[in-house]
Amino acid sequence: MVKVATINILFDLKEWTQRRELLVEGLAAENADLIALQEVVKLPEDTGAWLAEKLDMPYLYLAPKVNDEGTALSEGIAILSRYPFVKQEMLALKGQNRVAQYVQVVVDGQPLVLCNGHYYWYPGSHRDRDIQVQQVLDWLGQLPPELPVVAVGDFNGTPETSAIALMRQQFTSAYAAHHGQEPVYTCPTPLVRRNWKKVLWHTLRQLRFNHTLRPWRGTLDYIFVNHHLRVKNCQLILNQPASNSRTLYPSDHFGIMADLYILH
Repeated sequence: MVKVATINILFDLKEWTQRRELLVEGLAAENADLIALQEVVKLPEDTGAWLAEKLDMPYLYLAPKVNDEGTALSEGIAILSRYPFVKQEMLALKGQNRVAQYVQVVVDGQPLVLCNGHYYWYPGSHRDRDIQVQQVLDWLGQLPPELPVVAVGDFNGTPETSAIALMRQQFTSAYAAHHGQEPVYTCPTPLVRRNWKKVLWHTLRQLRFNHTLRPWRGTLDYIFVNHHLRVKNCQLILNQPASNSRTLYPSDHFGIMADLYILH
């Protein structure tokens, strides 16, 4: 069995010193074998490397965003692992400098691929996000068909959007498989209430795209598995505030973890 987790850790470092302790506490409690991170930053602090060290996860693969000139940017995504990487690859996606990555590891003698991505942001369905998801599906389709594959990340699309429908054509959502439906929401957490500028931004976004002042929340984060894996358990994680503050959360997203059986 293998335990996988995913969490968008938020690139904004304004309260990083407080949030990072909550991230370590929550992730350490899960004791995952592989952790996928989105919105990792390199400067002024390498957040992915810091978490890897604190969680005693010796293998780290950082995939920075890449601009149109091919230059690596300071933000990206990362995979932390307790297992050495047999293979690691990165894919530049079309639009918003997005990237995807995957690693191949061996768990109890069985190969496993974990793909991590952070996809095109826009409320509702969007053609560019669909293109990115199809890019990743085609990319993973080049792998040997007998490989167990887990595809995770912040898809920036709610369950009814076309990009998630594309994923479901080839993969199964671990959370929906275990619970019969997706979470009510994974984003935003009450962390956004700590910053009036973010509150204003979310309010104006709701007014522009959904013509309402009611605060938006929805599910954007997923763990998808192919038919070589069976879900034993899947839960939201990092979904509790600090003991001394109702609004201080590890991130503006909840995380997801899954215990998975690799089918022989």
